[in-house]
Amino acid sequence: MEFFDVLHNRKTTNGAFLPDPVSDEHQRTLIESAGAAPSQLNSQPWRFVLIDNPTTIRSIGAISGESMTQALSEGSFFERYRPYFRFSEAEMDARRDGMLFDKLPAALRPFTKAVFTKRGQAVMNGLRVPQTLGEQNRKLVAESPLLLGVMLDGAEYRPGELSSFYSVFSMGAAMENVWLSTVELGMGIQFVSFPMEVPGKWQLIVDLLKVPDDLELMAVYRLGYLPEHEKRPAIDWSSRQRKRPSQFVFRGTCDTPQQGWD
Repeated sequence: MEFFDVLHNRKTTNGAFLPDPVSDEHQRTLIESAGAAPSQLNSQPWRFVLIDNPTTIRSIGAISGESMTQALSEGSFFERYRPYFRFSEAEMDARRDGMLFDKLPAALRPFTKAVFTKRGQAVMNGLRVPQTLGEQNRKLVAESPLLLGVMLDGAEYRPGELSSFYSVFSMGAAMENVWLSTVELGMGIQFVSFPMEVPGKWQLIVDLLKVPDDLELMAVYRLGYLPEHEKRPAIDWSSRQRKRPSQFVFRGTCDTPQQGWD
């Protein structure tokens, strides 16, 4: 596959993976691709924990599902991310960022903008929509054949200091390498985010993985093989909801948008 095919086929997997275990060879490939990323002064601040024990994966799935249910029930999720929801194709095409509401899970679509009102939240809770979505989330995580915990070395990750920026920047480069590698391997990947949304839930995962004090658990991803029809999606760059170059690139100074590349 050509490099730009890999780049444009990179996506987040929102559905289920095949039940097949991720081979040791492919796990090694993912980690080697991460380790090839650039870092300040070759500090390589990233650390990883590969999780393929079904019991541990199910436990993290339960934490994730409970976190999603709580965040949606309390309304904190919608309040926090309201600026990123789009309610029409026209708005999506103009902004070219965020998420079209109709692309959200089916259980949420009937509520559209009402989810941001107290009445809408009450109706949604009465219909147990948060529980339904939380259970779906639990199942997706719990049935994933592999989880990847991403950590930073505390000697480099010191919030408030410049080294912290460098280490987070390096971690982003490492994970982009992993993400692109999944395309070549016929795999999918998704960030397990909801335990971060609810106070106390992330610490449960830290404890479960026995993360030492000198490391900081930054993220958890679920990975697995994709069904055959999802491995090589057709590329349609025009349909991708990404900003046009003129919306995020300047020429010479920041008061001159780049023209002619859209």
